[in-house]
Amino acid sequence: MLYQNMIELTIAQSDIRKRVECFQQLMKQNNLDASMIRTLSSFVYFTGIKWLRPALLIPAEGDPVVFIFKYEAEEFMEKSWIRSVRTYLRIEKLMKEVTGIIRESGYKRVGFDYSVERDSYVLLFELFKRLNAQVEVVDIHPLIMQLRMIKEPSEIELMRRASKIAEMGMQKAIDAIDVGKTELQVAAEAISEMMKRGAENPHIHVTTGPRPRVHAEPRSWVKINPKDTVEIVISANYNGYYSNLTRTVFLGGLSSEKRRAFEAFMEAHRTAEENLRPGKQLIEIEDRLRKLIEGKGYGDYYITGFAHGVGLSMEEDPITTAMPPHRQYRVRENMVLASIHAPLALPGIGTIKFEDTYVIRAERSEKLTKFEYEITK
Repeated sequence: MLYQNMIELTIAQSDIRKRVECFQQLMKQNNLDASMIRTLSSFVYFTGIKWLRPALLIPAEGDPVVFIFKYEAEEFMEKSWIRSVRTYLRIEKLMKEVTGIIRESGYKRVGFDYSVERDSYVLLFELFKRLNAQVEVVDIHPLIMQLRMIKEPSEIELMRRASKIAEMGMQKAIDAIDVGKTELQVAAEAISEMMKRGAENPHIHVTTGPRPRVHAEPRSWVKINPKDTVEIVISANYNGYYSNLTRTVFLGGLSSEKRRAFEAFMEAHRTAEENLRPGKQLIEIEDRLRKLIEGKGYGDYYITGFAHGVGLSMEEDPITTAMPPHRQYRVRENMVLASIHAPLALPGIGTIKFEDTYVIRAERSEKLTKFEYEITK
C-alpha cells in the first residue's frame, strides 16, 4: 500500500541548530537577553521533536536549555540535539527552575512565545510575568514567525507528504457520505484513514445541510439528507507539518442555483491562485476577490480572510482571517499558504468552500493538494 515502504522524512538536526542561531541573531537585534518557548509548534521548530508540556529557554548567547519531566528526559535526549536538560517532577519545580535560571543569569529583557494555538498559552504568559516581575517580558511570537513563515526545502517535503495524506482522508470522507449518516460518522472514517497513513493529529470539519456554519466541528446529531451540500475541511499532518484541503460535495447534483455559486467560487479560487506570487500584498488579493464575489451577487455571503499560513500549525502567520494586520503582509517566496480559506455561507444552500495548500515559488504558486473540484453523489 502507498507509503508503507517509504523512508520516513525528517528535518536534519544541523538545520534545526541553524534555526536557533538565526533566532538568537534576531534576539540580539531586538535587545533580548533570552526567550522562553512554551508554544508547542515553536518548541518543535527549535528542538525537532513534538513534546507535550513544552518548555525551552533560548539565551541570546550560548546553548538552549530544555525542561523535561524527569522520567521522559532520557527519551527526549535520544531524539533531540539539545544537551542541556533540566528535569522536574512537579510543575512547581518547573516554574522554579525557569525563574532561577533567569535570575542567576541576570537577564533583564526576556521574550515569551505564545499564540492562538491554545488558550492556556495566555495563562502561561500571565503566570510567567508574575513569577519574573524583575524582568521586562516581551511577546516574541512575531519574531519567531519571521523565521517560520519561510519554509525550508525539507519542511516543504514534509508538507507534500501531508498533502497526500489529506487527499486520502478526503477520498475516505467522500466515500462515507450517505443519506442518514451523521457528520461525525463521516469524519470518523477520514480521521481513521489519515492516522493509519501517518497523521498523528489530523483534524476535520464536516458541515451538511442548507444552514451554513463556519468551521463547524462534526456533530453527532446532524444527519445527511438528500440534496444536501456537504463541506469537508481536512488538516492532515506528517512529522508535525500540516496541509489543508477543503472540498464541497453536492448530493443529488448541482441545481442551477448551486452551480452558479460553485462557478463563482471557483473563479475566485483561480484568481487567488494566479495572484499568489512574491511581492503581492495579501490585502490587494483580498480586495480583488471581494469585488469579484460582489460582482457575482454574493457579497453578503463572503467571509473576509482568503488565506493563512500552514506549517507546524494547521493555521499560522499570516492569518488574514483572525488577524487583520496580517492582511498587510506581502507574499514571499517559500511561504506556504492555504487558499481560499473563506467560505460562501449561503442560507438555503449551505457552506461552499474549495481550499488548497500552495508553496509560493519565484514565478507562480505550486499547488501541493490535488483533488477534483466538482464532486456530486
